[in-house]
Amino acid sequence: MWQEIFSLSFFTSLFTATIRLAMPILYAALGQIFTQKAGILNLGVEGTIVIGAMTAFTVTFFSGSLLLGLIVAIIVGMLWSSIMAWLSNTMNANQVIAGIGLNILGIGIASYLYRIFFGVQMLPPQVTPFPVISIPYLSELPFIGPVLFQNNILVYLAFALVLVTWFVMERTTFGLRIKMVGEHPRAADAKGINVRLIRNLAVIIGGAYAGAAGAYMSTAYMNLFTDNLVSGQGYMAVAVVIFAKFRPLWAMVGSFVFVLANALQMRLQAIGVEVPNQIMLMLPYIVTIFALVSTSRKAQMPSAYTKPFVRMER
Repeated sequence: MWQEIFSLSFFTSLFTATIRLAMPILYAALGQIFTQKAGILNLGVEGTIVIGAMTAFTVTFFSGSLLLGLIVAIIVGMLWSSIMAWLSNTMNANQVIAGIGLNILGIGIASYLYRIFFGVQMLPPQVTPFPVISIPYLSELPFIGPVLFQNNILVYLAFALVLVTWFVMERTTFGLRIKMVGEHPRAADAKGINVRLIRNLAVIIGGAYAGAAGAYMSTAYMNLFTDNLVSGQGYMAVAVVIFAKFRPLWAMVGSFVFVLANALQMRLQAIGVEVPNQIMLMLPYIVTIFALVSTSRKAQMPSAYTKPFVRMER
C-alpha cells in the first residue's frame, strides 16, 4: 500500500484531481476579489454557483451546446448577483443576512426549476462534458504534462482569468476605483466617482465568475446536476479570498490548498486505505479552518468592508 501511495502515478492522479476540483472555487474566488475589494461581502455566492450549474446543465441538455450553456449561466449569475447589489448598495441591507438569504433562496429555486424541467428520476440525466484538450508536446511531459496540459477548456480559461483579474485590479483605472470605493468611499465620491455604480459592477462581475463556476461543475466536471452538487464551495471561495489577501495568484494557490485534502481522501479511498470515511470527508474543512485561523489575523480588509455607503450621511 505504501509503495502505491509514494508512486509517481499516485501523485500524478492526486494533483490532476486537485486542479479539476479547485476550478469552481478558483472561479468564484476571482470574482469575489472584485466584490470584496469594493467593500461588499457577498455570502450569496454559493447560491449563485448552484443557479449557474442548474442553468448551464439545462440549457446544454436541451440545446446540445456547451458554449451556450456557459454563456447563459454567466448571464444568469450576473442577474442573480444584481439582487445582492441592489440589497447591499440601494437598500443598505445587512450584507451577511442578505447573502445567506439569497443562498437559501437560490438553492431552493435551482432545485425547484430542475424538477420542473426534468422531474424526479431514478438516474439523473447527463450531458456530454467539455472534452479534454491536450496541448501538443507539453502534454507528453512526465508528471507536469498530465497535470497541467491535459484538461478541458474551462480549466485553461480559469488560469487565464487569474492573469486577467490581476491585470484589471492592478493596472487599470477601473481596478483602482474598485479599491477606492472599498477603502475610502467618501473620498472617492468627492473625486466624482459613482460609488454605488462601481460597487454594483463589482458585485455583478463576481456573479459572472460564480455563474462560470457553476457551469464548470455541471458541464465540465460532473456532467450532471444534483441538489448537493456545490456542497459548500461558495463559502470556501469567500474564505480563499481572505486567505489570499485579495491577490489573484494567491487565490489560485489557496484554491489548490483547500481542495488538496479532498482530492487526497478520494485517492486514498480509491486504493483502499482503511480510514473512517467520516474523517476523510472532514479533511477539506479542517484544512480550510486551519488556513483561515493562521492567515485571517494578517489579512488587511478594506476600510469600508461591509459598510453601506450613504452619500448624505456623515
